[in-house]
Amino acid sequence: MQLSEIQLRQIWPNAGKRAAVFLPYINATLAEFAIDTPVRVAAFLAQVGHESGQLTWLEEIASGQAYDTGSLAKRLGNTPAADGDGQRYKGRGLIQITGTDNYRACGQALGVDLLADPEQLETPRLACRSAGWFWRSKGLNQFADAADFVGLTRRINGGTNGLTDRMAIWDRAKQVLGVK
Repeated sequence: MQLSEIQLRQIWPNAGKRAAVFLPYINATLAEFAIDTPVRVAAFLAQVGHESGQLTWLEEIASGQAYDTGSLAKRLGNTPAADGDGQRYKGRGLIQITGTDNYRACGQALGVDLLADPEQLETPRLACRSAGWFWRSKGLNQFADAADFVGLTRRINGGTNGLTDRMAIWDRAKQVLGVK
């Protein structure tokens, strides 16, 4: 399934001119990672639309310092605060890949060294591909196929943060893509 720029702008009205820049990479990602039905595309666009502020943010707004110590840092594979892994590997990309372990796994899967150059996830191509990798690696098509949007959100976010915005984008995407 290929999206048009008109469709993308209808789904993400705040994306502006960025929609045209990202569109070829989004379409390539949809194909590469089998996000290939209208229901899957609608769910994907809703989630990454929220996570990126409709292409506004490719880097987490927070400093990442919260990922330096404690159980969260350990879960993400970050080393103690002296190394600064929390800031170095804070959320980036359309779906906010976060933490040393995720950067390593994503980079290996995509054939790029994200540990040496984490900012690569802020480029349109890798921001999109990393979101597709995350989607596939977490088995998110099954949630989209089952219309389990809350379960999908929890799998991405760990909770239901931003659920109202995610659902509003999902509703627009379903309407634009003809999902019943």
